[in-house]
Amino acid sequence: MAAKPNVQPIDKEATFAEEGLDARALITRTDKKGIITFASKAYRDMTKYSRNELVGKPHSIVRHPLMPEAAFREMWETIKRGEHWEGMVRNLRKDSKYYWVIVQIDPIDTEGNIIYSTPEKIGGYVAVRREPSRKEVEEADALYRKLRKAELLAKQNLKDWEKEVLKEL
Repeated sequence: MAAKPNVQPIDKEATFAEEGLDARALITRTDKKGIITFASKAYRDMTKYSRNELVGKPHSIVRHPLMPEAAFREMWETIKRGEHWEGMVRNLRKDSKYYWVIVQIDPIDTEGNIIYSTPEKIGGYVAVRREPSRKEVEEADALYRKLRKAELLAKQNLKDWEKEVLKEL
């Protein structure tokens, strides 16, 4: 279930180039529950959150309300099985702008080593993000808007913030 965004989104995209992050990977590590344990400087620069604002917080701190819940359900099911996951994500920055990334997530053991197919040994996850092409962004945006709208229309008793998201779609 999606939570209310930490900040009010605005319809302004931030790009890697604007942030001086051309060809830089944005990296985080989390525990098994998705609580951030490490955030690279490039990740902090893009999200506009400080290390102290990120470490110890759920990774959903950057979840954009237009992202379909189904995308994250599928992601969690995959990584909890000890498998690699890759997908496109629209995230929300502290300054209310959004940014797109292609995320690759792998399970890690308690030593930080990538492991596969051994869910009982998972100690957390490492995520590496890169900037998608404009074509990938356009395709994902169109699909995700349709999916998110369908999710919200299927819900009963929408929260006020969800009603606002639905109006945008």
